[in-house]
Amino acid sequence: MRKKGRKESDTPYKEMFEPLPLESKTPATAVLLLSSPEEDTLVKACEAVHTFAEKGDENKVSLLGLGALAPLCHLITHNNKMIRRNAFMALGTMATNNDVKNNLKKVGAVPLIIEKLSPEEDTGVHEFATLCLASLSVDFVCKVQIFDNKGLPPLIKLLSSPDPDVKKNSIETIFHLVQDYQSRKAVHELGGIVPILELLTSDYPVIQQLAIKTLQNVTTDKDTRNTFREEQGFEKVMDVLSNMDFSDLHAVALQVVSNCLSDSVQLIHVGEGLNRIMEFVLKPNTPEIQSNTVKCITRVAQNSESRKLLHEQHVEKVLVELLSVVSDEVKTSACQTVAAMSFHLASKDIFRELGGIPVVVQILSTESPALREAATQALSSLTHSSHLNALTVYEVGGHEILIQLLYGSCPKTVANSAAILCNMAGQEIIRCSILSHGAIRALDEPLKSTNTEVLVNSTLCLSMLVCDKEARSELIRTRGLQPLVNLLHSRHKEVLHSACLAVSVCASDEPTAAEMCKFGVLEVLQEINQSVNRRSSFSELALNSLLNSNLSFKYSLTGYLASTDIITSGFYDAGKAPSGQRILTLEELFKKPLNQRRPIIVVNTAVEKKKDKHKEDDKPESPTEKPWKMIDDFSLQILVKRTKKSIHPLDSEKEQYEALARLVSEAMGGAVEMEKLHKFQWMLHLSELKFRLQSNVIPIGFITKGIYCHRALLFKTLADCVGMSCTLVRGEYNRAWNEVLLFSGNSSNSQRSSQPSRYIVDLIHQPGRLLAANSLAAVQYQTI
Repeated sequence: MRKKGRKESDTPYKEMFEPLPLESKTPATAVLLLSSPEEDTLVKACEAVHTFAEKGDENKVSLLGLGALAPLCHLITHNNKMIRRNAFMALGTMATNNDVKNNLKKVGAVPLIIEKLSPEEDTGVHEFATLCLASLSVDFVCKVQIFDNKGLPPLIKLLSSPDPDVKKNSIETIFHLVQDYQSRKAVHELGGIVPILELLTSDYPVIQQLAIKTLQNVTTDKDTRNTFREEQGFEKVMDVLSNMDFSDLHAVALQVVSNCLSDSVQLIHVGEGLNRIMEFVLKPNTPEIQSNTVKCITRVAQNSESRKLLHEQHVEKVLVELLSVVSDEVKTSACQTVAAMSFHLASKDIFRELGGIPVVVQILSTESPALREAATQALSSLTHSSHLNALTVYEVGGHEILIQLLYGSCPKTVANSAAILCNMAGQEIIRCSILSHGAIRALDEPLKSTNTEVLVNSTLCLSMLVCDKEARSELIRTRGLQPLVNLLHSRHKEVLHSACLAVSVCASDEPTAAEMCKFGVLEVLQEINQSVNRRSSFSELALNSLLNSNLSFKYSLTGYLASTDIITSGFYDAGKAPSGQRILTLEELFKKPLNQRRPIIVVNTAVEKKKDKHKEDDKPESPTEKPWKMIDDFSLQILVKRTKKSIHPLDSEKEQYEALARLVSEAMGGAVEMEKLHKFQWMLHLSELKFRLQSNVIPIGFITKGIYCHRALLFKTLADCVGMSCTLVRGEYNRAWNEVLLFSGNSSNSQRSSQPSRYIVDLIHQPGRLLAANSLAAVQYQTI
């Protein structure tokens, strides 16, 4: 029973509170609220975190420590647009901190962010999602994640967003992405060039700056440049350069122009392009703009027709002035343009007349490696095929600096320096001065370089310098021959060719040729000339030069000496060279112990000069090594005198050859009938000489019983001594013969034949008889 006056409440029971105003004083509370199930609370919590994060990096790190990142990454996918927007605001603001970025990378937030770039999303979401990506895209790993998760297509679409912040964040992200080749390529394939070009006319300078920087990067790719040109990109960038309101874009815009001109120089000739570029050169500007403008001119100057137009606009005068500015960057670009313009012959002379060469030489002493390299590049072009320019460099002492630069560590600078010295060394007065300043020694390290350009230019420079005998002697003293010979093993075509050229010049005298042979140059060249792939006119020249300088090697290898091959003192016949073995020098053969092999026949026509006995006593001989010295051959010297006395009075060449043949036969044991040749004890005689001299080397004048090979060598030796022409040919089984050329008919009248006939000289059976070449008698004489 109910008490009187008591009534039940008419208000129904509710499970929910009325909205309560929340007030949080600490960030920890706000972070805790990010996990609330209530949407209104989440909206305010995200907003509170965003506000707190905006106040500085310390706050962002504090939020990271409180664990704000995980719930925020979850909330950016929430169904409520306001929550997604505010969560992105908080996350985007926090993402500008490096620690936050690193953690976002680890939790794999990139795919979630990219997903929210769709057109259906709120502009506010786009703004802060792109802000996140702009911050993350600085990191290489994040760049890869953005690209792999197909982030570029939505970013390119957002470049056309009506919201400037979305545009700014999107182009900034793209700018970071296109630092890598795959993204550069993808931008033009996805149609990104047009929307980026449209951003150049934006009302916001930061967007313009990012757009032009992105274009500068993407135009380094050839395919992108093609698309860029098709979309009138070059013309639009030139419009930017013509608009002084966009002066803050000019420096980078010039880089875009330079990129485009790398493979399409003709673009600059359309409209007033070239004139506009020249205006930038002529007017005072910032160093960056000056440098980039000159780079554009360098690109233009790669084309011969363009060089002519630049020359007509007197670009040389401007470049010479720019060589004296303060900025190293501008001077570097100016030097590069001078190098390009020097391919125009008139410009090359004008640079000299305007006093540009001494200025460039002065730049060689700069501390900047890039500027030094550019200066050597300029001088290399200026001195190429220009004796006057080379002389100007010499007159201001440029060669002394260049020699020191050969010791440098920059391969390009070393290569250019060697090229300049090579260009200068063609003039004897300059070459002598270059050599006097130690150029041969300075080339030692470059000849051991692994850089192809350094090797090519160094060997070419060496080939110019070693024209002088003293230079070749110095090369031997500084042990520079071995590195040169080693280069013959190179598989690089240009290196091999230049090395062969240098070897051919070095081989112009016998001492240098003999020294190179110690390092196996002969064997290497033979191997090269037997190779189908490596053989060339250069390798053949090197081998021929080497053999012509060392007739002993030539005769040993080829078995033939031409009438122009003059035998001198020191020549020796060691027999036919064994295949694959190095030919030993006379000194090496002399030092070998006595053996049973065929003797080495040496020619020594030199008359020994008397030495000061007191001076000789001052130089003690080594107790361990017997000094090497050729045995004096007085018999040969007497034979030479007899030859001159008996041959010169004779009128006809035929009589002279016949008389010389008889003299040789008489000196070598007289005539020997074919049938009695086996009784002629020449081998015993040579063995006795070897034993008596205790040497394998026998002077030819000592031989009094010689057969074909000995007589033919003596005939050639004596003929060369008195100026008579003949060849020396080695046959098989100790056979050798001499071939002479004689005109038929009377030499004193007009009936003399216009073509000479070849004859083989009989030195053993009927001494003095001349056998017509290829006749039966001649063939019998040459063979067994």
